[in-house]
Amino acid sequence: MNTTTASTLPEQEQPLSPEMEEWDEFLEGRYKEGKSKEEFRVYDKTATPGVAEFYRLNHENQTLDYVLAKEAEYFTLQKGQKTVWEAAEFLNQLVDDSDPDTDLTQIEHLLQTSEAIRRDGHPRWMVLTGFLHDLGKCLCLYGEPQWGVVGDTFPVGCAWSEDIVFPEYFANNPDRNRPELQTKYGIYEPNCGLENVHMSFGHDGYIAKVMNPYLRDEALYMLQFHSFYPWHRHGAYEHLCTDKDRAMKEWVLKFNQYDLYSKGHSKPNLTELKPYYDDLFAEFLPPTIAW
Repeated sequence: MNTTTASTLPEQEQPLSPEMEEWDEFLEGRYKEGKSKEEFRVYDKTATPGVAEFYRLNHENQTLDYVLAKEAEYFTLQKGQKTVWEAAEFLNQLVDDSDPDTDLTQIEHLLQTSEAIRRDGHPRWMVLTGFLHDLGKCLCLYGEPQWGVVGDTFPVGCAWSEDIVFPEYFANNPDRNRPELQTKYGIYEPNCGLENVHMSFGHDGYIAKVMNPYLRDEALYMLQFHSFYPWHRHGAYEHLCTDKDRAMKEWVLKFNQYDLYSKGHSKPNLTELKPYYDDLFAEFLPPTIAW
């Protein structure tokens, strides 16, 4: 399979390191328990230039037309069949060449999250979700820019919430000049349900689409909406939500604590853990999956 690594993109398209860990660190700092909206704003202003530039690119380029085009390109799942382990090994190509001291592979990062969920006694389907949740970052290896892979997600096709991080960067988004997209509901109906909303494109929506035939709704909400902080942290976009969305939010919040806080420096032992995960994958997933 011919792939394009993130390092071949123009430098201005990748303001973060190849592994995009600066975004993870920014999220962990921003969403520490007990911070008020005012404290969020203060923290945002102190973001590193790379993080701020990343969000500027994200907010200026994630238009409705862009999202629809990327959904048409990727949601048909035409990138070939892979096992979960093959997908994880593929993601291992996403390495930070600028940091020779990085000793955790992408698979080990995935295992940190899933093992933290497992230690706390959560259901096996949630352990699986923890392992799967970042596999969609392989979009970088398909040549997508960082701002089209990670970042806080938000609906497109309607007015942006002030609760989206760095909302001022939407000033230069072309959708601002489309009045029909700048109303409260935009192209949507009241309480249409988040499953019917077009979210900014990235790894969350992609991995949820890949896993849609196999996982329960709670897991799919965790995958698709774990980066939708304006909704699950600030209560924005309630006017688009159904009772199902509200019921699922508690699962997203339960998962999110592991996404934010399970990344440490202890190295999981893949050899010891692999038999458990072989059984776990076989319990819920077919041998190969369309990507």
